[in-house]
Formats: sequence, structure tokens, C-alpha cells
Amino acid sequence: MSWLLLSGAILSEVVGTLSLRAAATGRRAWYIPVVLGYLGAFAFLSATLQTGMPLGVAYGVWVAVGIVLTALLSRVLFREALTPMMLGGMALIAVGVLLIELGGAH
Repeated sequence: MSWLLLSGAILSEVVGTLSLRAAATGRRAWYIPVVLGYLGAFAFLSATLQTGMPLGVAYGVWVAVGIVLTALLSRVLFREALTPMMLGGMALIAVGVLLIELGGAH
């Protein structure tokens, strides 16, 4: 259940962030999904922590997956740059989160 809740936190945060990008172009109606997305993200993250998932793991996965999804979707939706160096950075983030996850296993 904790991973399902964490997925909800990630998706909510990505929706909020992508909506913020749309709102920044002057379309004020996009601020509604911004607020709802971030509120949902923190509610889901809080529920994830209540299931017993360690904070370091939950936050690391939340941030890493959020960064990758946001960058990929920004490329598709807003035609933002996605360079090889950026992809390499995302790979390093993913490896770092994996190491945190493996280091926390008993």
C-alpha cells in the first residue's frame, strides 16, 4: 500500500508542477491544478509515511521519479530541452536513490 500511496504523491506533484509551468505563461486557471496537485502530493506523502515507509526512501523516490517524469513530460508538452547531460544527471539521481534504498534494507 505504501508504494501505491507514494505513486499518488509523485503523480500529484508532477501534475502540480506541469500546471505551474502552464500557469506561468499567463493562463491563471492553471493555478487551480497547481494548488490541488501540491496539496494532494503532500497528503499522499504523509499517508505514505504513516504506513511505515522510511522518510529517506519515500522522499528520495518521490523526488527522483518526479524529476524524471517532469523533465520527460516537459519535453513532450512544452518542447523544453532534454540534453544528453540532463539524461545523464537523471541516471545519476536514479542510481543514488537505488543506493539509498539498498542501504536501508536490513
